[in-house]
Amino acid sequence: MPSLQAVDVSCVRRDRLLFSNVNVSLNAGDLIYLSGPNGAGKTSLLRILVGFVMPSSGDVTFNQRSTQETSTQRELNQSLIYIGHKSAVNPHASAIENSQFWCEQQGIEVNQNLIFKVLTKLGLVGLEDIPCGQLSAGQNRRVALARLWFKTSAKIWVLDEPFTALDVSGIRLIEEKISSFLSSGGSVLMTSHQPLTHITQWQDLRLEYLI
Repeated sequence: MPSLQAVDVSCVRRDRLLFSNVNVSLNAGDLIYLSGPNGAGKTSLLRILVGFVMPSSGDVTFNQRSTQETSTQRELNQSLIYIGHKSAVNPHASAIENSQFWCEQQGIEVNQNLIFKVLTKLGLVGLEDIPCGQLSAGQNRRVALARLWFKTSAKIWVLDEPFTALDVSGIRLIEEKISSFLSSGGSVLMTSHQPLTHITQWQDLRLEYLI
């Protein structure tokens, strides 16, 4: 059965209908690739699915229970990693400090050796102690994406433009991580303006701009 589902979901923002009657079923092993022009509501749909905002109509369910129930939303939060279009990285803290803080917020016990190992894998060796405000946009994106390695209990990834500011090697690394996650039974809902080159199977979901 679907683990995360949107049922006839609609969204109105600033008196404009972004989309209506959208249905999404995200099962184990699924990758749903959300596309559409700017302003069509892609980010709004992702935020509705993870519970940041309520749909104007329709419902979101997790394991067949509405996420409007506090206990169900809490269960979804525990099973989820959401990385938005903005990296949500503290510019005054280092890559290590940002990683430690995020893990603490998620209730994840992680030692500094693991953080160093992940940041090194992401090409941030030698930059771990530098305030993120001094790093490039691509390096900050890698700091945010390190979360995919830390929360190993997550079953669902919702990623809004994860390849933003990444170079070719960075995109390939994240695609390989996504492929591995899918193979282990995880599910991914993502947006991107970049074509997928190392992932062969996905489902397309397109939103159109409504005038």
